[in-house]
Amino acid sequence: MILRVMAWLIMLVGGSVLGFWLDLRFFQPFLYSPLFHILSLLPGIILLRLVLQASRNTGRFLARAGREGNIPHFETNRLVTAGYYACMRHPMHFGLLFFPLSIALILGSVSFILFIAPAEMVFMIGMIKFIEEPQAIRKFGQEYSVYKSRVPMFSLKWTCMKSLFNREKSGQDHQDSSR
Repeated sequence: MILRVMAWLIMLVGGSVLGFWLDLRFFQPFLYSPLFHILSLLPGIILLRLVLQASRNTGRFLARAGREGNIPHFETNRLVTAGYYACMRHPMHFGLLFFPLSIALILGSVSFILFIAPAEMVFMIGMIKFIEEPQAIRKFGQEYSVYKSRVPMFSLKWTCMKSLFNREKSGQDHQDSSR
């Protein structure tokens, strides 16, 4: 868990610093443009709100449906295939993919928006594919392999997006059945 938090900090702080450094060298007119910053700020705030909402929704759902017994707080011991996880295998990660872009838009860094955030998003997809998924297969075995063959890693279906990014009305918006 500590390594993941450190990786996020490195990506966000490092991306910000590198973005501003590149902006100073190649995109100075945008760096000093109040109009550009105003135009990028609102989409950044909206996107950040969506990212946080998706993380909150899926985190709460996973805490209810993916835990059985007395286990550490951020751990799961049940494969969750219902609710958000019926649409896509990694709904929380899908939301978090847009975190670097939201920060880049809020900061108004052209380099961060155009180059660094997309590179970080590709890196995150690689981490999911090559680290998270093999861990899930080791943890849940054949059950996860079957789930993986039925459900895409990410989905852009409207119903899936709507439930992922909407505010939960209650804790019972999604079924707690996980099989």
